[in-house]
Amino acid sequence: MADVRKHITFYGRVQGVGFRYTAKYLAQSMDLTGWVRNEWDGTVTMEIQGSEILINKVLVGLNNNRFITIDWVDTKEIPLEEERSFVVK
Repeated sequence: MADVRKHITFYGRVQGVGFRYTAKYLAQSMDLTGWVRNEWDGTVTMEIQGSEILINKVLVGLNNNRFITIDWVDTKEIPLEEERSFVVK
């Protein structure tokens, strides 16, 4: 299956609850690349690249965290990038 890259904005209780480091751990454990950062408006933005099945597993893992509450997400597919890791910005 071909790799994809997704730009995702998360809304809800997603800042101050370990969201970015949970995302980093999940992404790295599945050899996905990209980045995640907090935004000024209380949302979290993530770009994640790899197998769509594994990206969906990251989303499920984030949703199953008892401290994180995701109310909704905006997702769009974007062009692939050359990178080697997943980082917190």
